[in-house]
Amino acid sequence: MDEKVRDIVELRRMSGEVKKYVVLTRILGLLAIILIAIVAIAYAISYFYDKFGSFTVKVDKYDMIQQGLCLSETPYYERTESRLNADIVYDMTNISGLDLPENLDMINGSHNGDSYIAYTFYLINGGDDTISYEGEMNIENVTNSLDEAIRVAVYENGVRTVYGKTKSNGSGIEGDCDAEFLASTVVMRTEKQGFEPRDKDKFTIVIWLEGNDPDCTDALIGGTLKLGMKFKIVETT
Repeated sequence: MDEKVRDIVELRRMSGEVKKYVVLTRILGLLAIILIAIVAIAYAISYFYDKFGSFTVKVDKYDMIQQGLCLSETPYYERTESRLNADIVYDMTNISGLDLPENLDMINGSHNGDSYIAYTFYLINGGDDTISYEGEMNIENVTNSLDEAIRVAVYENGVRTVYGKTKSNGSGIEGDCDAEFLASTVVMRTEKQGFEPRDKDKFTIVIWLEGNDPDCTDALIGGTLKLGMKFKIVETT
């Protein structure tokens, strides 16, 4: 073969390999960008839930692994969890607690309305020991003093208690509440003794902005609130 022709063939072959390399590099770069975007979105969702999500409930992972204390959105617990997240309500406006539906304790999982958060879950003893547990609900994040007019109704096995922050003038409990927040960041506590294997306790949490509260003013607009409830075993028998 003529040397000049051979050089042309060689150049064409090298050019083809370069094109393949460029195409492969672009594909790998695109895949890397997609993977980074997926990880970033997952992190953003997790961060948003942790910092600004409406309501999260969890049990100590050690208590779940060692003693079988777990959570479920249904009483049949085909799937048990150590952590549950309620759906978020965006742009929640104030309402009166008197306008809430009467069946809030009769629907499992998230069942929010336009202006309230409602979440039903079950705490289950899936282990073999009788235990005693404690549960505490905390304000994990709040902006614009939104907690001044927030109400939290807790249905525990059908028994309803409405919690609210102490009146801003310090004169005591709000008229529509059954109990005050225990502290500036602690909404309530509950406990149970003699929680036997296969026992289930049902909880429904309802959160709304009470329009009849004097502190429910335009200053709260744009505020966010994150509540979290955690259960732990305090004794095993």
